[in-house]
Amino acid sequence: MRRAGLLLAGVMALGLPTGSVYAQALSPAVQAATAPYAAFITEAARRFGIPTAWIRAVMRVESGGDRHAVSSKGAMGLMQIMPETWAALRARYGFGRDPFDPHDNIFAGAAYLREMHDRYGSPGFLAAYNAGPGRYEDYRDRRRPLPAETVAYVAALVPVVGGDEIDGPVLLAAADPSSWTQAPLFITRSASAEPADRASAKPPPSDTPAAGAVHDLSAMAPQSAGLFVAVSTAGPKR
Repeated sequence: MRRAGLLLAGVMALGLPTGSVYAQALSPAVQAATAPYAAFITEAARRFGIPTAWIRAVMRVESGGDRHAVSSKGAMGLMQIMPETWAALRARYGFGRDPFDPHDNIFAGAAYLREMHDRYGSPGFLAAYNAGPGRYEDYRDRRRPLPAETVAYVAALVPVVGGDEIDGPVLLAAADPSSWTQAPLFITRSASAEPADRASAKPPPSDTPAAGAVHDLSAMAPQSAGLFVAVSTAGPKR
């Protein structure tokens, strides 16, 4: 938890305007950029139990609503999913072949946001989404500084995600029709967020729980209830 506090402290020290740009999650600009995908956003938010504002804000920051966007490091589509992350999410949730398909890309981004939130809490999940689980854990556990881009990203989105709570079981889609015979469809809650490190969607082992949400990546160790099956550490993002 101390690490999360440090992240926010770092943001303040840099004089970054927390939310002055990206906190306008429901502003006309954001609404316009995401309006064509409103139905998909609503569906994905319901499917993964997260606020629609999270998806809209992340989409606006990541791609500006450009479904064909590709970052210099290969992140793809509206939610800027790395190829390796896309492959892992596709295998888990049965998405189609096209990572640029608006429906599947939004669902993949929503799933990843939920997985990162379940593992790292807030605001750590934002850093993990942007920089990658491995990169965030290097910051949290080994005090390796986060990229300035990630610090600014978190500062911008923290006001948007605020204290929104998420709960309820999430039904895990199975790509393999027979997978339901080997694993439970519902995961019960249990105590438990460098662009170049987001390559894999496999998060590292869960950390020890910490009470309360914080807004500094350095102290970001709060754990929210985990609804997803634990997966391994991710690689670089973009």
